[in-house]
Amino acid sequence: MPTAHDADERGGATSAGVSPGTVRVSGTGSAEAAPDLTVVSIGVECRADSVGQAYARAGAGLAAVTASFRSHGVTGSDIRTSGLNVRADLAWREGEGQRVTGYVASSTLTVKLRAPGSVSAAISEAVEEGGNDVRLNGVELTFSDDAAVRARAREAAWLDALSTARQYAQLASARLGRVLSVAEEGAVHGPVPLPRMQRAAAVESLSVEAGNSVVDAAVAVEWELLADT
Repeated sequence: MPTAHDADERGGATSAGVSPGTVRVSGTGSAEAAPDLTVVSIGVECRADSVGQAYARAGAGLAAVTASFRSHGVTGSDIRTSGLNVRADLAWREGEGQRVTGYVASSTLTVKLRAPGSVSAAISEAVEEGGNDVRLNGVELTFSDDAAVRARAREAAWLDALSTARQYAQLASARLGRVLSVAEEGAVHGPVPLPRMQRAAAVESLSVEAGNSVVDAAVAVEWELLADT
């Protein structure tokens, strides 16, 4: 909350040459821009009777998904594999206890898509190539470089704080002097990820529309107050 210190408690004008104190205010601002990067988390999960079968099936599914993304121009540096894991699939049976019923192999890819116009097609085709073993973990619309849009959000937050401070200075029969402190407040928020989707069937008709994403900023600024002579 904006505060003014050492000002005349009676609300009258301060004596000439005497500083009324300081004023500290918070400002918020935002900026919009069209995302130019889509980050997709996609993987495969396969069940089979043996470790070798599960491992091979998952590897084949992952290779098919990777090849599909590469056909859309995704380069090697924009595809990252998060390992290939195999675990026992356990089940409890009456009179037998816990038994191994098979094996599950899984792996995940993180893919960066830099062509907004082909995102929907790239994801749908990758899901089709991977088949029923594919799991779409999440889709995030973001920026390859968000420095410019964050700078505009910070500028808007600064102007908001300045406008408020000027109003309080006028109410205190004073004027703004030097800036004494500046601090960015809270997290700077960016694009929100799309909801997590587990099954491939959920994206058969998926349409990803980028639109505009909003980046927010908040700042706290303290000015000295000068007597309004």
